[in-house]
Amino acid sequence: MQRLTGEVAGSVIGGKAHHVSWLIASGQRVPETWVIAAATPIGDVADAVGRELDPDGSYAVRSSANVEDGHLTSYAGQFHTELEVAGSDVLAACDRVRRSGASDRVVAYQDHIGATEPLEVSVMIQPMVPPAVSGVAFSRNPMTGLNEVVVEAIAGRGDRLVGEGETPERWIRRWGAWTERPDNGLLDEDVVARISKATTDMAAAYGSPVDLEWVWDGTDVWWVQLRPITGLEDISIYSNRISREVLPGLIKPLVWSVNVPMVNQAWVDLFTEAIGPNDIRAEDLASSFCYRAYFNMGTIGDIFELMGMPRDSLEVLLGLPAGDDKPSFKPTLGTMKLLPRMLSTMAQKSRYGNRVPAEVHSLRASYRGFADADLEAKSDSALLADVSALSEIGVRAAYANIVTPLLANIHNALLRRGLSRAGIDPELVDVGGTAHLVAFNPNIHLDALAADLAELDEAARDEIRQQGAAALPDPIRAEFEAFLEQFGHLSTSGNDFSVAPWRETPDAVVAMALDHVEVHGATARIPWHEVESELSAAQRPVLTRLRVRTQQFIEHRENVSSTYTYGYGLFRKYFLEVGRRLVERGLLVADEDVMYLYLDELRAALLGAPGDPPGELVEARRREMESLADVEMPEIIYGDDFVPAQNAAGSSTRRGIPTSRGHHRGTLRVVRDTADFGKVAAGDVIAIPFSDVGWTPLFVRAGAVIAEAGGMLSHSSIVAREYRIPCVVSVPGATRLPDGATVVVDGYAGTVEVEENRQ
Repeated sequence: MQRLTGEVAGSVIGGKAHHVSWLIASGQRVPETWVIAAATPIGDVADAVGRELDPDGSYAVRSSANVEDGHLTSYAGQFHTELEVAGSDVLAACDRVRRSGASDRVVAYQDHIGATEPLEVSVMIQPMVPPAVSGVAFSRNPMTGLNEVVVEAIAGRGDRLVGEGETPERWIRRWGAWTERPDNGLLDEDVVARISKATTDMAAAYGSPVDLEWVWDGTDVWWVQLRPITGLEDISIYSNRISREVLPGLIKPLVWSVNVPMVNQAWVDLFTEAIGPNDIRAEDLASSFCYRAYFNMGTIGDIFELMGMPRDSLEVLLGLPAGDDKPSFKPTLGTMKLLPRMLSTMAQKSRYGNRVPAEVHSLRASYRGFADADLEAKSDSALLADVSALSEIGVRAAYANIVTPLLANIHNALLRRGLSRAGIDPELVDVGGTAHLVAFNPNIHLDALAADLAELDEAARDEIRQQGAAALPDPIRAEFEAFLEQFGHLSTSGNDFSVAPWRETPDAVVAMALDHVEVHGATARIPWHEVESELSAAQRPVLTRLRVRTQQFIEHRENVSSTYTYGYGLFRKYFLEVGRRLVERGLLVADEDVMYLYLDELRAALLGAPGDPPGELVEARRREMESLADVEMPEIIYGDDFVPAQNAAGSSTRRGIPTSRGHHRGTLRVVRDTADFGKVAAGDVIAIPFSDVGWTPLFVRAGAVIAEAGGMLSHSSIVAREYRIPCVVSVPGATRLPDGATVVVDGYAGTVEVEENRQ
């Protein structure tokens, strides 16, 4: 039997004891610890146990297997543990713990995870710490991977979290602030703050996220176990904070499969200019959930790291509640290596305005050939080749449509800051003006068209309202046709070519002109010549040049945006031609149905390649999109297996503590005792009061678990994590939910959505 005084390799004493030895070597307050190595016969240590341990003392006897508490698998809760063992009974307890390595439970677990490594179970012995409060602390949220400390606490011994389904109180600390805490905690806030800080410090020293078990004896905090948190690298995080602005609402499959790769490739090209060659793929920047666009924050985190920025900085973009101690950017060696390239990229972009007119002219010329093409005369393969060529041009246009607005915003921000420093409110200054934007601003032309319509008598206007564009008198008709020639490519959504542009809806445009109200703004802007008179001699030339540059970039921005929208709209023309051909061949019902196919499905259908019948795909997608139209989507999605809850009338949401990751929809089965086990079918969601080892066979069948009690260390949570099924505990009234209802369990957010009752 070995008394631990410093760090000892896990290959000698097992994973759990190795981590305790690390705590000891790190100077943490740890109970005196002895280990009986797996290869040591129990009988051979009887003398040592009698010599080292107090026969009347109270001890914790735990397993420390070679496979336990590892980075890939934890075997949490699989081996035997005994607490408050009298010193005289420790030897027998050690034998029981060691023999638990051959239990049916462990064998079933190994079969489940496909383990082949031989088991070697060492035994760890510690004197019991008088437990006023016990608990666990996680240096990162084990469900979401977010950089926040999670502390759970319970009065008395911590094993009641596992075996008795006790619900702990919960504290969460994020960047210096408590984002969750109990109203009347078992511990003073300063004690939990010390636990939180120590957890963060130990994770930093250990080199990876950890969870720690601790005991507070009323005076001091004792650390009794450490485990690496496994599986964090598998958590994907998606956010729609930005994407819902540029791609709002439901996105049809064809729009998604053209727009997202094209625009994302432009972003990848820009990143590559700044940081050099990388493995970032356009398709990894965004994902579709319920036909909505979400940015992949993990990929953005990869970009942050490549730029030498802390990966946790991306969490700022998620808008999560937090304190003021947010991650700060500190240049690293990687940053310094990239600095010359980044500065060179910035210098090139400072001159980008000089390239914009030529680039726009080139893009317009490239698009002209597609706009004038006789699509009916083209072969199927020629149509598809043109679509590919349009996509390549579209990447160039999207790049310009990203860089130009960025530069316009930078110049505008610099000008506004300069005006503010000069004591002038930039909100009152006519910075950009509109006179030079006549070619790009439809409102200016709508003002003129509306004014001409207003001069008609009431009878003529009523006729136009009833008959639309066909009733326009000749002079106004010519003006209207010129308007459509210039702005007919616009629509209510410039990023969605499935939406009909103005040229296809002339009557709607006429109605818009009839109802158009010229807007001048509530406050008159100060003309620039008046601003100049208030500037000092030193300020005037600098800000005047900056104002000229700002005007230029605003014009560039509008020119590029108009060109991008014009070129992007050409996809619609091509795809409607494809739809027409598929209708002729009896594969679709209407031309517009083509928008419900992904690009590879469209290509297969047009060329006659094997695949699902396009008409069936369209109808299935149409029904699915209709069913998802009113789904309330979260701003943040964790994981790739998101299951939407149908927020229909009569549905309800219960909240608890998420303790095992994943999403699952299934039939709810209320299980109060073993007599109810038989009604659970594979994939059902089980609602239980709590669980202990006797419930383990049930988890093999379950698709998800909800429990009325428990925390991160409850038996339900441990087994669910090991079996990789979602689990939410501390759900009020879980066993009173309607048996047979359809429920959606979100093991990241801790919600249980009861959709409807299906007996």
